[in-house]
Amino acid sequence: MTSKLKPGVQTGADYIALVEACKAGGYALPAVNVVNTQSINAVLESAAKNKADVIIQLSGGGAQFYAGKGLEDTAKARHLGAISAAEHVHRVAEAYGVCAVLHTDHANRALVPWVDALIDAGTERFKATGKPLFSSHMLDLSEESLEDNLAECERLLKRLAAIDMSLEIELGVTGGEEDGVGKDLDEVDNDKLYTQPEEVLAAYERLSPLGHFSVAAAFGNVHGVYKPGNVKLRPEILKASQEAVSAVAGTGAHPLHFVFHGGSGSEKAKITEAVGYGVFKMNIDTDTQFAFAERVGAYVEANPKAFKFQIDPDTDEPYKKKYDPRVVLREGEKGIVDRLSIAFEDLNASGNSLSSAL
Repeated sequence: MTSKLKPGVQTGADYIALVEACKAGGYALPAVNVVNTQSINAVLESAAKNKADVIIQLSGGGAQFYAGKGLEDTAKARHLGAISAAEHVHRVAEAYGVCAVLHTDHANRALVPWVDALIDAGTERFKATGKPLFSSHMLDLSEESLEDNLAECERLLKRLAAIDMSLEIELGVTGGEEDGVGKDLDEVDNDKLYTQPEEVLAAYERLSPLGHFSVAAAFGNVHGVYKPGNVKLRPEILKASQEAVSAVAGTGAHPLHFVFHGGSGSEKAKITEAVGYGVFKMNIDTDTQFAFAERVGAYVEANPKAFKFQIDPDTDEPYKKKYDPRVVLREGEKGIVDRLSIAFEDLNASGNSLSSAL
């Protein structure tokens, strides 16, 4: 049985222990894209409520939004926003009693400088506290040649391993668009939607001697939600990749740590099958965005006058307590909490936290 971990942000050996516990226990963790303190707090609240560990991640656009759209220097905003969000999680995750993983999502070639700058910031924090800023970063060069992809992965993993961090790589193209990175489903060659085992083996042989990494493999998954029939998930591709690496490297049954991108809207049976093949992390963004918006929309519809008048023109009733941003945003938070509860259940993560506080 895996030892319990101190609540808070997990890095280094503790992060790897969390990943291995997921695989051994047959469950996975939802990875939720956040954009502000409200979404972060809602994720932590839901994790505590469900006695589950969780992954909190920021895209470049999400990090920029966190710092403020009013900052004209978007690169600076991405950098400051990611650091500010990470420090917020470091401060509050322990109070919620949750084991949290901090991650950045989908950095293509244009965003590599952002990742390098965050590694610089993580190195400074590591020297000062013994703990980096994030648990892991993602590099998404899946649209480039395999050699270019792996060469850059190798460079970054060397930097990350030195400060107890992990790298997530992407092999094959996850369809759809995620915050400006990627392409619509009909723009992607069908064969690129399915990662080949030989690509995964090449990555394993090149990167495993350097440090810990995970693989976002494409098995027909897409970002966003599409109508039924447009997405054909083939989790057996993950199984074939595990078998290919195991046969050559002489490892155990599931040597690879897989990530399921584009989890929103997926069938539970396919999710369960993917987890059985070594998926420890499933990204969920579109569904939590909708859950937030749906709950806020319902509140506005239930209190229409409060969003047109400060004082009711007929009764003179003041509406301050109804349009207070804290009340409105709290409704959105509740939507995220409830939707994530479903995700924890679908991933079999409920009640499986390694936190010593839960």
